[in-house]
Amino acid sequence: MRRFSAGAVVSRGDGEFENGNTQKAERGGECRLRYVIALEHETITPLSCEYRKNDLRRPPYISVAGTTPPASCVFSQVMNLAAFVGFIIGILRCLQLKHWVRRPWLNVGSAVAFSLACFGMTLVGNFQLTNDEDIHNIGTSLTFGLGTLFCWVQSFLTLEVNLKNEGRMVGVLRLLLSAVITACLMLYTTLMNLQLHMYAARTQWALVMFFLTFISTFAVEFRHQRFETVCREYEALSRQPETFAEVPAEYETNGL
Repeated sequence: MRRFSAGAVVSRGDGEFENGNTQKAERGGECRLRYVIALEHETITPLSCEYRKNDLRRPPYISVAGTTPPASCVFSQVMNLAAFVGFIIGILRCLQLKHWVRRPWLNVGSAVAFSLACFGMTLVGNFQLTNDEDIHNIGTSLTFGLGTLFCWVQSFLTLEVNLKNEGRMVGVLRLLLSAVITACLMLYTTLMNLQLHMYAARTQWALVMFFLTFISTFAVEFRHQRFETVCREYEALSRQPETFAEVPAEYETNGL
């Protein structure tokens, strides 16, 4: 018996998986990797095929593809790394716009929203669907919901700030991507409610790809910036560096 949830589809039955032909991905990538692993172990239906309810293989949702070992190990590692990188990008973007935005609260709010979305990614990766479905779905809602909000706010800020006179071009592109992401999210929710799982799974994969495309557009503006991290000892700021003559005697070596 199968139970359907808002995040993905879970198979509650145990049994041997049918033998069948599997498909291999032509290129790498973390999402593709766990998709290929799940295909190799015949736990999901290929995206190019139709899902049959009497098939022991499950629809190829991202969460379903990463719910059983060894794909679950890759899934957790990838989501944690992606959340960390996403958090860094969100903070750098906030610092980049700090002195240019007219509404500082909007810039800070955008960074907070994206930080929570990244936290949601860790919940999705570390609490697999079959282990804790409620927490997993909370993480999915945080990631997709606040991630979409982040896209719209950043699109608006891009047009408002117009860094290096490139904001108009990049802002229009981000607005289009935000609209597509929102449409995919709404379509995905609708298809899930209609239990059209193969179409919903394809929409979910497309949604993630559009998210990644949106994040990659920050490279256009980051290339104009130089971010530095300076670590200094507080006491050293108030005194001059010690010369060799000022070194205490106990640190001097005895000559032969």
